[in-house]
Amino acid sequence: MDFTNFGFDSRLLSTLQDMLDFPDDHEKPTQNNPTRAYVRDTKAMAATPADVKEYPNSYVFIVDMPGIKATEIKVQLENDNVLVVSGERKRDKEKDEKEGVKYLRMERRVGKFMRKFVLPDNANMDAISAVCKDGVLQVTVEKLPAPEPKRPKTIQVKLA
Repeated sequence: MDFTNFGFDSRLLSTLQDMLDFPDDHEKPTQNNPTRAYVRDTKAMAATPADVKEYPNSYVFIVDMPGIKATEIKVQLENDNVLVVSGERKRDKEKDEKEGVKYLRMERRVGKFMRKFVLPDNANMDAISAVCKDGVLQVTVEKLPAPEPKRPKTIQVKLA
């Protein structure tokens, strides 16, 4: 959006663009402001409740994913140790318009759901399973077996 026609000086224009996050097509950003994708993902993470349980042989992540079909939920492993659970609940605007629906109140969350979990060192990255039932996703990450304690190594003492 071009504000120069409104008589703003360049410093005020730059500050307004930073505050409103309007992309400036002809200039590179001068500050390290968060991108819209970062802000969107941060909001999605903050609005996605989850429980994490530790069992003797596994970790279980329980994430509320209301209104999202199991086929629309992504469970991914990033950077070899970050479990990412995401999905998106959409409103069918075309169907609403066709049926003449008018919302009087809209409180249920629409949009992206996402959570990221850094997995501990003893998590078995090859043994991860996910099940979705009644809008609740349960991801189970098996633990690696505990390493066997090192046994002392006997060194033969030779005569000199």
